[in-house]
Amino acid sequence: MRTGVALRDSASVGIGLLPLGVAFGVVVTHAGLPWWCAVLFTSVIYAGSLEFLLVPLAVAMVPLASIAMTAFLVNVRHVFYSLSFPLHRVDGRLAKAYSTFAMTDEAYALTTAEKARDWPGRRVVWLQVLLQLYWVLGATVGALLSTLIPSSITGLDFAMTALFTVLALDALRDQRGDLPTPVLAVFSALMARWLFPGQFLLAAFVVFTAGLSVRRVVSVRRNADA
Repeated sequence: MRTGVALRDSASVGIGLLPLGVAFGVVVTHAGLPWWCAVLFTSVIYAGSLEFLLVPLAVAMVPLASIAMTAFLVNVRHVFYSLSFPLHRVDGRLAKAYSTFAMTDEAYALTTAEKARDWPGRRVVWLQVLLQLYWVLGATVGALLSTLIPSSITGLDFAMTALFTVLALDALRDQRGDLPTPVLAVFSALMARWLFPGQFLLAAFVVFTAGLSVRRVVSVRRNADA
């Protein structure tokens, strides 16, 4: 029953993850790595955009220190995700460990939505398991069939943009009364792009977090005065 519900929860995102996984599998084998590296990366690393970056780094045999710094800069956003991700609902050390490992952008977006506020821990974990299976399956298919798939397919790279656009619209629909938050997010992105184009993502998160903190302080003081 849990699996069926989680399958329904993850279906819309899975449609986007499968072609992205295929693209990653093709990238791995066309870079000269064996097909099983696609399975290894998606099973053990499981970091989406970081995996695409790691392929050329692995081929070039870049030092581990440089790879670690790249991983930190790309995935530093997960530090902010942990503040509101429902890990407290997950029971058991093993389940908590996997849920932390599988806390991807897609899983975070789905499990922190308004409709997911009462999801039990098992439903959250099953959702994460299925999301990773979509990714692993797509990468495996792409790697095994890479000789039949061209290295560049028009429109395939837009799947990630389309996926996150849908997730953002769903979040905006759930938070209709909270218009300042998406406005602040757009402002943070524009400021980061203008002031720190080389560290866009990290700068955007810092500005966004600072803005939310200021808004929180102002809200608390306003309620106290009232």
